[in-house]
Amino acid sequence: MNGRPLPPSRDLRLVHVDARERQSIVSLRAGGPSFGGEELAICAGPCAVESREQIVATAAAVARAGANVLRGGAYKPRTSPYSFQGLGRDGLAMMREAADLFGLAVVTEVLDPRDAEVVAGSADMLQIGARNMQNTALLRAVGETGKPVLLKRGLAATVDEWLLAAEYIALTGNERIVLCERGIRSFDPSTRNLLDLSVVPLLARRTHLPTIVDPSHGTGIAALVAPMGLAAIAAGAAGIMVEVHPDPPSAVSDGMQSLTFAEFESFMESIPALATALGRRLPQRYVARTPNASPPS
Repeated sequence: MNGRPLPPSRDLRLVHVDARERQSIVSLRAGGPSFGGEELAICAGPCAVESREQIVATAAAVARAGANVLRGGAYKPRTSPYSFQGLGRDGLAMMREAADLFGLAVVTEVLDPRDAEVVAGSADMLQIGARNMQNTALLRAVGETGKPVLLKRGLAATVDEWLLAAEYIALTGNERIVLCERGIRSFDPSTRNLLDLSVVPLLARRTHLPTIVDPSHGTGIAALVAPMGLAAIAAGAAGIMVEVHPDPPSAVSDGMQSLTFAEFESFMESIPALATALGRRLPQRYVARTPNASPPS
């Protein structure tokens, strides 16, 4: 880390960079994916679980391309109450089945404190979405499950507000927290959000927690996902979260920002050269799918 850490906030006691001797590595399970080490975490999958066929096909495609975490929503926080709200427990079961078929871990969102234990029973990592970043009851409930937590930045949250939300989780005794930059609201409607990549190296000076980036929500435009994903890795992100769908035009949500299977595979093939230059590497399953490839020494 270049330079000195930024002065500690009086209220950042557990997640501040000075609270640990080194940056944290958050593992989802023994021998499974981790966030914060040399190996990048690649989370990929649909915005929403729509059917068993859809999630199994997507899990197969992202696993084949080298991802190690299946993302997807069983419970969906939608702006309109008339939009698809997710399949609930059925969606959780479908995600778990699809992930197990292809050796993937599962990350999915929790919306209600009453559902935290149910979701923890199916997922390897629990996500707090942007709309719930300051839902303190939910932060506590998810932390108390003991499962790793992916904490997305709120739509208009400052860095301090984001880190204080992480502090709520850490106060439960669970410091297995990964931060996710997913863009913040801007005056310019050219993209869905303003993807703040400067926050990645900034957070490395503020907290010991690893940070990943979601270029799908960050831009809202599929054609921008790959270049901004590469930029996130160059900025020092511990991984990326990308939306992938078998047929984006027919997706029930976020089709405009979802990659096709072929687009995701092409994106994954663009990462190794950059990762090698930075002393990083793709998951071992990516190396296994390319017999002539080898990770950097």
